Amino acid sequence: MKIAIMGAMPEEIEPIISKLDAVTKTYYGENTYYEGTYHGKDVVVAYSKIGKVFATLTATILIEKFACTHLLFSGVAGAISNELSIGDLVIATGLSQHDLDITAFGHPFGYVPEGEVCITTDKNLRNLAKKVAQEKSLTLKEGNIATGDQFVADETRKNWIGSTFQADALEMEGAAVAVVCKALNVPFFILRAISDSADMDASFNFDTFLDSSAKISADFILSMVDELQSI
Repeated sequence: MKIAIMGAMPEEIEPIISKLDAVTKTYYGENTYYEGTYHGKDVVVAYSKIGKVFATLTATILIEKFACTHLLFSGVAGAISNELSIGDLVIATGLSQHDLDITAFGHPFGYVPEGEVCITTDKNLRNLAKKVAQEKSLTLKEGNIATGDQFVADETRKNWIGSTFQADALEMEGAAVAVVCKALNVPFFILRAISDSADMDASFNFDTFLDSSAKISADFILSMVDELQSI
């Protein structure tokens, strides 16, 4: 078993790298990959840079070059659901691309031929996350997450994404990771800590709460690594 851990930004992976032992760096594909161990388990960590294209590239390299067998994504997201507040942890049950639009050809938003509007995450990893949350006395929420190459800071756009994709949160990488992992048959898991509410105050909230939200998410991911061999 070799576990890939991804984030989109340095702030999302630094709390993880700092906890690894015997870390080595590999520069490949214009990115740095950190190999190490965490409590005896082999781990490869990388931040992709923001957006779907970079997330696709990084996830593919983690699986194909580093032979990772599971992929865990740790990061932050904007809330759509009124039931999510800054600092809450949410795990994706499914992921959609809210900016994918070929509706001119009669297809629904988020769909391309031979693709899916919503890709489901690994059930065993979700159940493991629930076990970790119970052990840590944390509230963990589940929901659909929408992905797009936009930082959404607009109430109208946020509400449209929520209603069109039945999405509870939104971010900029998860669905791209889902496409790669599904195609390559690698179990994957997406955890997000809420950093903003995807409205007119989103940019302010994001900058203010990025570090704290990323640390919450990273700590949870490492607790999952501890438990991974139980599934």
